[in-house]
Amino acid sequence: MGIYLDNAATSFPKPKAVAQVMFDFMTENGCTSGRGAYEKAIEADKFVYQTRKAIAGLFHFNNPKKVIFTSNITESLNLAIQGILKEGDHVIVSSLEHNGVWRCIKTLERDKGITLSKIPCSKDGYTKVDDLKNLIRKNTALVVMTHASNVLGTIQPIAGVGRICRKNNIPFLVDAAQTAGVLNIDIINNNIDLLAFTGHKSLLGPMGTGGLVLNWDGEIHPLKSGGTGGDSAYEYQPDYYPNRLETGTLNVPGIIGLHEAIKFIQQEGLDNIHKKETELIDYALNRLNEVDNITIYGPQDSSKIIGVIPFNLRNKSCEKVAYELDQNFGIMIRSGLHCAPSAHQLIGTEKTGTCRIGIGYFNKKNDIDHLVEALKTVSSNKNNQ
Repeated sequence: MGIYLDNAATSFPKPKAVAQVMFDFMTENGCTSGRGAYEKAIEADKFVYQTRKAIAGLFHFNNPKKVIFTSNITESLNLAIQGILKEGDHVIVSSLEHNGVWRCIKTLERDKGITLSKIPCSKDGYTKVDDLKNLIRKNTALVVMTHASNVLGTIQPIAGVGRICRKNNIPFLVDAAQTAGVLNIDIINNNIDLLAFTGHKSLLGPMGTGGLVLNWDGEIHPLKSGGTGGDSAYEYQPDYYPNRLETGTLNVPGIIGLHEAIKFIQQEGLDNIHKKETELIDYALNRLNEVDNITIYGPQDSSKIIGVIPFNLRNKSCEKVAYELDQNFGIMIRSGLHCAPSAHQLIGTEKTGTCRIGIGYFNKKNDIDHLVEALKTVSSNKNNQ
C-alpha cells in the first residue's frame, strides 16, 4: 500500500467499520432521509439523527437540531460567512486562513463591499489574543479563525479569541478542519458560536461529509434553497433548524459512515489519539533533523501543533521531492501551497511552497524511519534539482 503521510488532506486508512456500515446501508436500506413515512425511510431518519447527536456530543454541545450537514467544510464555511455577512460589514480573520475562508471573504470584499482585517501572527504562526481588540470596529460582524494551521500546524488560542468576541457580541466562527477528531473541542467553554468541521480528515469519516454546529441565535441566510421533505407548499426555506440550512437529498451513506467513525474515536479515546499523534510528531521532528539541507518550518514543539510538519530541502523543489518519494520509495506526502497562501507569506515560501507531512492515527514510527532514510537519499541526489 505504501506509506501514507498526507492525513492533513484526507485521513487514510479509515476504520474498516466505516466502509462496512456504508455498504450495509446501501445494500439493505438505501432510502433517503426526511422523504418518506415507510419503515426504511424512518430508519434512515433515525440514522441521520443519531449522527447529529453523536457530533453534538463530541463537541460538548446539547442541541442536535443545530448540527447542519454539508458536503464538506468549505461548504460549511461558505454557509456561515455568506449567510451572516452583508454589504458594509467588517470581518476579522487570522493570518493563517485556508482558501476555504480566504477566497470566500475576498469574493465578498470585491462583490459586496465588506472590509477585512487580519490578526497579525509570528513567523511560527503564534497569534496574540489581545491583538484582536485593536481590530474591532462598530461594524465588525464576524471573526473567523482556523483552530490549527494546515501549513504550520500551530494551534490557535480560540478560547481567548472567543471570550473577546462574546464580550463584544460578535459571532465567532472556528474552522476545525485540522483539529476535529484529534483535539478536545468544547463549543461552550471555548466560546465558539459557529463550528465548521469536515468528516474526511481526523474524524476518520468518508469524503463528502461535513457540517456546521450553531451555538448562536443570530440570522444566517441559507446558502441554497430547495426541497427539505416538509412544508412543501411553503415557497421559501423554513425558519427552523436543521431544515433552514439543509436542502436537497442528504448524503445518508456518508453520514452513517461518519457516525461509525465517531464511534471508533470514542472507543479509542480522544486523549489517547492525541497522545499517540503527539508522540509521533516528537519522533518525526527529532528524526527529520538528521536530514542534511533540511529546513523545517513552524514551531518544533509537539505541544503547540497538530500533526503537520512543513519542510524543504535546499536546492530541491518541493514538487520534485514529493515525486521522488512517491515514485522511488512509495511514500506519499503533500507539496505546494496547501491552499493557504497567507500562511506561506509568513514563512517566505509563497513562491516555492513546501513539502508537508500529515501524521495520522494509523501512522507508526516505522513510517517516519522510512521517510527520513528516503529524504537522506533524495537530499544527496544532485540530479533531483
